[in-house]
Amino acid sequence: MKKTKVLLIMLIMVSLIFYSCSKDSTGPSNRKPEKPTVSSPKDGATWGATNIDLSWNCYDQDGDPLTFDVYFGTLSNLTLANPGQSSYTYNTGTLNYGTHYWKIVAYDDHDNSTTGDIWHFTTISGVTSTVTDIDGNVYQTIQIGDQEWMMENLKVTHYSNGDPIPEVTSNSTWCGLNYGAYCNYDNELVNVATYGRLYNWFAVDDSRGISPEGWHVPTDDEWQTLVDYLGGSSVAGGKMKETGTIHWNSPNHGATNESCFTALPGGFRNFDFGDFFHMGSRAFFWSSSDYNSNRAWRAWIRSLYYAYSGVSSSVYIMIYGFSVRCVKD
Repeated sequence: MKKTKVLLIMLIMVSLIFYSCSKDSTGPSNRKPEKPTVSSPKDGATWGATNIDLSWNCYDQDGDPLTFDVYFGTLSNLTLANPGQSSYTYNTGTLNYGTHYWKIVAYDDHDNSTTGDIWHFTTISGVTSTVTDIDGNVYQTIQIGDQEWMMENLKVTHYSNGDPIPEVTSNSTWCGLNYGAYCNYDNELVNVATYGRLYNWFAVDDSRGISPEGWHVPTDDEWQTLVDYLGGSSVAGGKMKETGTIHWNSPNHGATNESCFTALPGGFRNFDFGDFFHMGSRAFFWSSSDYNSNRAWRAWIRSLYYAYSGVSSSVYIMIYGFSVRCVKD
């Protein structure tokens, strides 16, 4: 009896040792895949309206085979385009112009999953080109209807004949100007690469010209042609504004940049104190059309707003500092 009990205890101990070893041999529990990262198109990129291969990277620490759910569409309607594919690429088919959003959900063969960020890119329907100003600044351009527009704000510091446009940094001097001048927002050079420069209307109207050869500052009628082509003043602003909130303040209402005009909120310089306002929330663009009435020293402008999808038309005193976009002759 005693011998039987000893054998039973030994058997239990062996079983426990075997169970412990078996448990340890499995190692740590299976880990979920790493977060997918974008390969192409890069987030925020601009592409032609054609078939596009989306591609991404993803790694599994356990070496498990991975499958992917591909979501594609608009920001408000991101739908499952292809479930359970093993490929790391997905072809969108032929796209219309506008901004497109996508994300990837990665699965391993243990049903662990990881969801990637939402990425976006913009497809261009019009023909793109470039134009160079007298300073050597190169601007991307886009065909919108029958017009060709710059996709960037003007940066030039010389008139077309080579004469310098005066840079005015002093607030008090700016307020008293009756000749052409420019400035950088907050007098900071770092703002120029993204937002261009601000000009008073006297620079816009100067007979020496501030536009690249073969281009001009649009009239108010030419601005209206663009607005009408994009569906009217209540919606055209959204189709002109750069998407997202990297440069525009949230919520950047209605912004799709379907036209690829890529309007940026460069703000303005005031006429009475010479100080700067509204970078991030507003874009103001001069026209070459003055306001023909007894209200002297005023000209027509177009403006966009972060909380509005439309385009506003107004008249402003010519001493203001506003952005300039040019249209091809």
